[in-house]
Amino acid sequence: MPLTVAGANLIIVLIVLLWIFSGDYKSKFLHIKQSKLLLASIIFYGIHILGMLWTEDIAWGLEILHKMWYFLLFFPILYTLVKKEQIAYYVSAFLLAISITEVASYLVWFELIEPFKNATVANPTPFMSHISYNPILTLAIYIVLHKVLFDKTLTKLKYYSYSFFAISMTINMFLTGGRAGQVMFFAMLSILIFQYFDKQKIKAIITILVLIPSIFLSAYQFSDLFHTRVDKAITEIVNFSEIKNQNTSVGLRISFAINSWEIIKNNPIIGVGTGDFPSEYKKVNIINSPALMMTSNPHNMYILSLVQLGLIGLISLLSIFYYQIKLSFNSNIKFIRDFGVTLPLLFLVIMFSDSYLLGHYTTLVFIFFSSFLHNNFEKP
Repeated sequence: MPLTVAGANLIIVLIVLLWIFSGDYKSKFLHIKQSKLLLASIIFYGIHILGMLWTEDIAWGLEILHKMWYFLLFFPILYTLVKKEQIAYYVSAFLLAISITEVASYLVWFELIEPFKNATVANPTPFMSHISYNPILTLAIYIVLHKVLFDKTLTKLKYYSYSFFAISMTINMFLTGGRAGQVMFFAMLSILIFQYFDKQKIKAIITILVLIPSIFLSAYQFSDLFHTRVDKAITEIVNFSEIKNQNTSVGLRISFAINSWEIIKNNPIIGVGTGDFPSEYKKVNIINSPALMMTSNPHNMYILSLVQLGLIGLISLLSIFYYQIKLSFNSNIKFIRDFGVTLPLLFLVIMFSDSYLLGHYTTLVFIFFSSFLHNNFEKP
């Protein structure tokens, strides 16, 4: 998944074909029907289909439906194919792919190979943009740290290997420019610390107050890219009233939110329709901020849902995360329970900065992990 769009799509096609030809459809559909999470996912997509009834831009509406087909078909298909006894293989395969991306990133950064695809020496994320890379890297760091902290069966070799892997990935996190992923990283560490100390909340809070600022200040001191992007973000927020700071990465996101709110106020319940965000935003943008660029995406999943489908769409979106968290607490396997809660919490954080359930890589990773982290594996 983190390596190639074409390769991931090929594997998706193979998985779908496997599902179609593997038979036992009655059992599969009963398994889907019994999962409130899958029903929430299908309903979420179904509301987007209904939203086509009051949209004017049919073409863009179909594009949105195309981007989100995972929630209607691939999630249920993957859910009925995964097996509990193979979870370790799924996780190991993901970590292997991340290790390849990390090695490639360091090779570019050290200028041992020429930058390729999306990578530059200053921002070495070759296989995808930093917008997707850092959130996915954060999930890999969580998995590895969870093994180091909680897996008592690890040999010394594996323990030190995982520890090194966690440190090298953390350094890599701040050599690249994905600020949302970096915020997600700090949120992930905070969650992991609470999970480690369990009921010792005071110790957890003290550790967070010491560790998080220490890592932040170290990264700020030693990573020029991180230093620059933090300073830039602060400047853009503090001086947002200046036009030059509105036409920036952070400034535009603020402008998108302000302009989108004008649309939401006029269509609070059912929104403007699945395909009408670009056209409706254009109308408001021309009046409120004509000097700024148009957009087809407010870079905020909550705002996008509210504009397209109103409160109905937002509640439907949040129901997916509600059932993920609820199902996770039912697991008696610590890794499944902990990661099952952490995954939705982290996506709830980063969706404030972009529509991460529309992006190929992040949506696919979200569906991939959800298919076995939130699966009761009790097929009829």
